[in-house]
Amino acid sequence: MKSVVQRTGLSPHVIRVWEKRYGAVAPRRTPSNRRLYSDAEVRRLLLLHAATKAGHSIGTIARLSDEQLRALTGWTDEGAPVRNHVNGHALPGDPSGGYLAAALDAVRRMDARACEAVLMRASLELGSQGLLQKLIAPLTGKLGDLWQAGELTAAEEHFASAVVRSFLANLARPFALPEHAPGLVVATPAGQLHELGAVLVAAAASGHGWRVTYLGTSLPAVEIAGAVQRAGARALALSIVYPADDPQLPGELQALKRFLPESLAIVAGGRAAAAYQSALDAIGAVLAEDLRGLYAFLDSVRQPNGAPAPAR
Repeated sequence: MKSVVQRTGLSPHVIRVWEKRYGAVAPRRTPSNRRLYSDAEVRRLLLLHAATKAGHSIGTIARLSDEQLRALTGWTDEGAPVRNHVNGHALPGDPSGGYLAAALDAVRRMDARACEAVLMRASLELGSQGLLQKLIAPLTGKLGDLWQAGELTAAEEHFASAVVRSFLANLARPFALPEHAPGLVVATPAGQLHELGAVLVAAAASGHGWRVTYLGTSLPAVEIAGAVQRAGARALALSIVYPADDPQLPGELQALKRFLPESLAIVAGGRAAAAYQSALDAIGAVLAEDLRGLYAFLDSVRQPNGAPAPAR
C-alpha cells in the first residue's frame, strides 16, 4: 500500500474506498491479508486519479475499461500520460512518471515539504541520473516557460530553486570526492538572475566526479575569475537563462576571458545561451545544449592534456 500511495498520489483511505465501494481494482491478498497490487492495477489507479482530477465522478468511471479511461484522460496505451493537468495548465507527457506534474503543483503551492517529498520519491525510483535528466532538467525548463509567460511569479521560481538546491546538496553529501578530483566553478554572469539551471549543472557535475564550487547568480567577471583561481578549478560552467538580448553580456564575457587563465576550459548552457553564440565562440567556450553535452565536455576536459571538444 505504501508503494502504491507514493506512485499514485492517492491516500490509503481513497484507494480502499475505490476498491470496496466501487470495485475499481481487486488486488490479491497475502496470507496475512495484506494487499498486493500489480503494475496494471497501479496504472489503473493512476488513470482513475487523472480522470477524477479532471472533474469526473469516481462513481461514474470506476467500472470503465482501461481503454475507455485512456480515451477519457488522453493517456497512451503504455500508461504514460500524454497530458497532465496541474492547476489548469496542460503539460506534455513526461518521462518522470508523473513526478514533474507533482513537483510543479508543489511549487505553485509553495509547499516545501511536498516538493521535497516528490524529489525524494523520484530519486528513489529513478536514481540520481534519472532524477536529474527526467525530472530536474524538464522542471527547470517548464518553470522558465511559465515565468516568461507570466504564469509563475519570481517568488515561486526562487522558492523552487532554493528547495531543489538544498535537496541536491543533501543528496550529494554522503558521497565524498577524492582530493585529486578536478575542480569546476559554476556561476551565472552579471545580469543573469535565474539560478535553477546553475543548480542543475552543479549537481550533475558533482555526481560525475567533479569537485564543484557553486557561486550562484549574477556575479561580475572579476568575482568569477577570482573564485576560479582560488579554487584551482580546471573548468568554468556558465548558466545563461534569461534574458537572451542583454547588450552588456558579450562585454562581460570578454572581460571574464581576460581575467581567466588561458588553459581554463569554459562551458556554457541554458535556454538563452545559444543567443550569445558569437560571444561564447570569441572566448573559446563550448555550448552544451543539454546534460549529455555537459557530460561530454567534462569527460573531454578530464582527460590528461585533453582539450574540450564541441558538445553534441
